[in-house]
Amino acid sequence: MRPTLPAILTLLSFGLSPATPAGAISRYTSTGLTCSEVQSRIAEEGAVILRYSGRQGIPLYDRYVASGRQCSYGEFAKAATVPTADRQNCPVRHCERRPDPQDCRNFLEPGCFGLE
Repeated sequence: MRPTLPAILTLLSFGLSPATPAGAISRYTSTGLTCSEVQSRIAEEGAVILRYSGRQGIPLYDRYVASGRQCSYGEFAKAATVPTADRQNCPVRHCERRPDPQDCRNFLEPGCFGLE
């Protein structure tokens, strides 16, 4: 059965294309890569999932992004760090909910008043 034009237009209106899997994102273990490799993959792909073991051996993971463009509405790209093969604190960014304006103490606070 061939897809009809209305079905294709509906898919495209939701940002999906029949040839691209929805939500496809690469996953990496950050400690298996150098800091520059982690940063390069984030820059090339726009967003990746990084996983690593926390202080007590509990697996941790998050979605890390190249910029705020990869964040949802109401979020901003906040500075964070992850452990890598060559560094304990490799600088990256992850999406975080913007604070409510009444919670902002000053203009330069991350996420306040549209600043990242």
